[in-house]
Amino acid sequence: LHPLRLALFLAVTLPMLVLLHKYGGFRHTVALRDRIADAFVAILVAAVAATAVLFIFGIVTAEMPLREVIGKIAVQVVPASLGASLARAQLGPSLLEEGDIPEPGYTGELFLMVVGALFLSVNIAPTEEVVLIAYKMHPWQEIALVVVTLALMHAFVYEFEFRGSHSPEPGAGFVSIFFRYAIVGYVLVMLVNLYILWTFGRTDGAGFSETLSAVVVLS
Repeated sequence: LHPLRLALFLAVTLPMLVLLHKYGGFRHTVALRDRIADAFVAILVAAVAATAVLFIFGIVTAEMPLREVIGKIAVQVVPASLGASLARAQLGPSLLEEGDIPEPGYTGELFLMVVGALFLSVNIAPTEEVVLIAYKMHPWQEIALVVVTLALMHAFVYEFEFRGSHSPEPGAGFVSIFFRYAIVGYVLVMLVNLYILWTFGRTDGAGFSETLSAVVVLS
């Protein structure tokens, strides 16, 4: 993992955490100053947890160069900090439910999709399975995967109405909701996954079709 790509990855994470804590931080407040503090708390908790887990499983050792140790921990800080924030938003008292802040609108929903994609994909993108599965799939299988994914996105987020999900505008039709949320959300997820694959060097030396296949599989 190139140091500059890792640094950019970490730099992108902080503002995302600040925005995410608008919908469920560690404290009962939505003030910008407190959300920034919550973001740093999440990063600190993630760094401590990642360090402990990596040492327990022997992924990092005292004999390793400091640069390598920091790199391994930094990679885990992103999903761990997002996971801590998402867990707090889902399992703890919700400011949304208590009426302290309005529920996320259209842009807020798209942002939460991006955060969810980043959290899930970071744990999968570094593995070989994504490239291997993409290599074995035929174009028609990839198209079928896209269709199934879009259907699941629409069903899980807007039909089952999980906690924190946004209720569509009254009177909005199926086609409008599907294109504005599922289609746009899927495109954003693909862009996020393309960035993550690039960050971990999975697009280096790959052609357009290979990269697109990997993005579809990861999405």
